[in-house]
Amino acid sequence: QVQLVESGGGLVQAGGSLRLSCVPSGRTFRSYTMGWFRQAPGKEREFVAAISWSGDISDYADSVKGRFTISRDNAKNTAYLQMNSLEPEDTAVYYCAGNIRGGWGGRTLPDRYNYWGQGTQVTVSS
Repeated sequence: QVQLVESGGGLVQAGGSLRLSCVPSGRTFRSYTMGWFRQAPGKEREFVAAISWSGDISDYADSVKGRFTISRDNAKNTAYLQMNSLEPEDTAVYYCAGNIRGGWGGRTLPDRYNYWGQGTQVTVSS
């Protein structure tokens, strides 16, 4: 059973930056598509970004394009989400997710992912 562990969340002022990390335990994630999702209080979980197993394809939600960058280092078995120019609207619990059932086309859908982390809180103050 694969478990994902996120880290790097915290409190930051608007305009600041954070980098989230995701490390799987139990096995390598080299062949997995990896995604990041977030959930704010009272809202549904939403897609933030995804990256293919090779790292050569990525996708972003419109709300974070140009500010967030997803990456992975398969040698270190780690996925990252670099978040710049943070806004109060980015405040949420951020979740790392692994694998996709049905291929790259399902990358924005939470139910297509097999594995999830416990989440890390990101709070952006104005």
